[in-house]
Amino acid sequence: MIFKDYYKILGLETNKVTIDQIKVAYRDQAKKYHPDVNQESDISEERFKDINEAYKILSNPTTRRKYDRMWNSRIRKKKAKGKKKVESSGSIVKDFLGILFGESIIRKERKVKETKVKVKGENVETDIEISIEEAYFGTNKKISLRAVDGKMKHLDVKIPAGILENEKIRLIGLGKAGKNGGKNGDLLIKVTIDEKSELKLIGYDLYTDLKITPWEAALGKKIQINILGEDANIVIPPCTSSGEVIKVESMGYKDGKGKRGNLLIEIKIVLPKRMTEEEKKIYQKLEELSSYNPRNAILDTN
Repeated sequence: MIFKDYYKILGLETNKVTIDQIKVAYRDQAKKYHPDVNQESDISEERFKDINEAYKILSNPTTRRKYDRMWNSRIRKKKAKGKKKVESSGSIVKDFLGILFGESIIRKERKVKETKVKVKGENVETDIEISIEEAYFGTNKKISLRAVDGKMKHLDVKIPAGILENEKIRLIGLGKAGKNGGKNGDLLIKVTIDEKSELKLIGYDLYTDLKITPWEAALGKKIQINILGEDANIVIPPCTSSGEVIKVESMGYKDGKGKRGNLLIEIKIVLPKRMTEEEKKIYQKLEELSSYNPRNAILDTN
């Protein structure tokens, strides 16, 4: 076992230093070896623990006096003989640590040395398809995944209301197992929204089609439709053409900030598959009366 030179750990060459010098040295070393700054280093965490331990001993006048007696007898004398390292027997170190901290610190030191580096497990990714209604209102879905051991794992996944296309749901600790006591990885579930629905989601706006008859397009009409559980009154202006878009504000998808996108409705004029003789006569009469021909439209320059 190596005797710990607390002064050297703090970057000090001698024990002839003031408490202010110890504090400054501690701040410099703690900043340099903090685990948050050295995340890729395997030794920074242990070094950081030694730095804190050294400061705890040397900043307390009582424990520093006890330590200095040991330091003078083991470090100072050996330095005079030109030796760089001083090894103490297990019994001497045990007595030294027992004086300062009691038996618990000895057990803690052994545990630290025996502990291997913890490695977090890898994340696992999968995807799930839901309808736009399920995305808007939220739902619970069951999924099945094959675990590392080959067995099927069945999970209940809560889909939060207002989730968007390609957003991911994170299930903590359901990824691959960690090593040496490290945490398990996470399960990431990417959400895709079924595009077969009559509603389409682009950003926070909802898009849909509205089928109307030729006479509704010609004369105008007030039509009520239901969008995601809400009734919307749509006013079709007279002389509306197929392909025109009517916008209804704040009836789209949730934006996560208490507001909603818009609902955009594209008009589709639809004719019946079959017409009665009377309906045919009406259309024939309309053809005789009207001079309108969309193929010969002329720009009005007035």
